[in-house]
Amino acid sequence: MYKKLLMSYLPFFSHIKLNTLNRVNSVFNVDLRKIKMKIIKVVLLTSLFSFPSLVFADVVIIVNTSNTATISDSDISRLFLGKLKAFPSGDKATAVNSKFGSATRNEFEKKLLKKNSSQVKAYWSKLIFSGKGKPPNELGSDKDILALVASDPTIISYVDATSVDETVKVIKTF
Repeated sequence: MYKKLLMSYLPFFSHIKLNTLNRVNSVFNVDLRKIKMKIIKVVLLTSLFSFPSLVFADVVIIVNTSNTATISDSDISRLFLGKLKAFPSGDKATAVNSKFGSATRNEFEKKLLKKNSSQVKAYWSKLIFSGKGKPPNELGSDKDILALVASDPTIISYVDATSVDETVKVIKTF
């Protein structure tokens, strides 16, 4: 690129010989290689920091151990979008979200709701503004969610699969 640029100005610099242009080009290529290496390093470092999200464990949908309801993926999605208020058995259902921006929540929204976090936020903003809905409550950690689900048979939520213990029942894995 630089060689072409310099060659376009060659009539103005007729005293510059072609081998001088080649030397200038080689100097630029060395600099370009260094710049390319820096870009590659930045991309590799960025991908390293993104790597944990690529190996993120499965998300599991949990309910209280006394809850006998079977539920479809569509119904789970509808519960968390406020379109459904009860389990298929007719019992009241209360959805509880993980903290906004958490890796578990992002994975849940991507896999089950088929939306990214900004789409879900926009969806709830529209419903709140129109007075037609209120988003599910949020809890800060998987431990808090497990404790709440274990204590209340109407709660449905999700956690990282590695957080599950015997106090709750897993009904779906994503």
